[in-house]
Amino acid sequence: MTEIAGRRVLITGGAGLIGSHITDQLIPHEPAEIVLLDNFTRGRHENIAAALESGLVTVIEGDVRDADTVAKAMAGVDLLFHQAAIRITQCAQEPRLAYDVLATGTFNVLEAAVEAGVSRVVAASSASIYGLAEQFPTAENHHPYDNRTIYGAAKLFNESLLRSFNDMFGLDYVVLRYFNVYGQRMDAHGAYTEVLIRWMERIERGERPLIFGDGSQTMDFVHAVDIARANIAAARSDVSDQVYNIASGQETSLLELARALCEAMGSDLEPEFGPERKTNPVPRRLADISRARDDLGFVASIGLQDGLRELVSWWRGLGTTASGTTTSGSAGDSTANTATAGSAR
Repeated sequence: MTEIAGRRVLITGGAGLIGSHITDQLIPHEPAEIVLLDNFTRGRHENIAAALESGLVTVIEGDVRDADTVAKAMAGVDLLFHQAAIRITQCAQEPRLAYDVLATGTFNVLEAAVEAGVSRVVAASSASIYGLAEQFPTAENHHPYDNRTIYGAAKLFNESLLRSFNDMFGLDYVVLRYFNVYGQRMDAHGAYTEVLIRWMERIERGERPLIFGDGSQTMDFVHAVDIARANIAAARSDVSDQVYNIASGQETSLLELARALCEAMGSDLEPEFGPERKTNPVPRRLADISRARDDLGFVASIGLQDGLRELVSWWRGLGTTASGTTTSGSAGDSTANTATAGSAR
């Protein structure tokens, strides 16, 4: 097992949903320094406010697209967590940006890691690479040929790039394929806000959460705190050149999710249904989590109902109201028939 104590750590996207939780969980391991590289497009200063008080955290405001900034941040780094990304919905609307951030940005990060002599990389990937899977639960050796998203294509490229760098330069890595991530510090502002956030806005206003279709689409939800735990486990493990699904192994339909969220908010509202929209061809997600359990010792610990209650409590603590900034956008933003109910990372 690899110890984190005394090592210099870099987290790209370090002020975001997952990066900030990784930061929190790294601090008790007493690294020499935790460097957070973030452009604060999705990351937020309040996500890392408590961590900064530890005296172990350094923030570099910068972008993975800037190779010079990445190289400077990487200097002296022993352990790298590569989390920087843009949302799947933004990728679809801005494919050139998606390529620049997810492909070129990742190349910059890995190139700098090789130059700096980084000893280990833990990299975020996504269930999106499976597209419409043919087998459930879906194992890591499932083919990626049914992915039809820019996001999934970029994540598949990232995985292939890591394999190439492992062969060419001996770069030690572990890839984690996140399924549907949710939890406190989710994107609660802006054009690409999570559907769970939009639903909470509607429910808080006394409006029924709106689902396009019959609500039968399923997801495999995993809390951001558990995702961070998986990253720490991967960093400390002896495995290398491996890919793991990170999920709960539990299937939840959109209808079940909407009802569970209403319950967590103390509401007796029932979901409202609209005509199905063909915005996402993936009707089902369910991960085979056996390899992560066996190799990393990782099993998700936060159940969906408990996680939703924590999410609601955090969201209400933001001071967001029915007339607040997070309610901007069309009525369609408060609906779901896609995997954006939780980050389909």
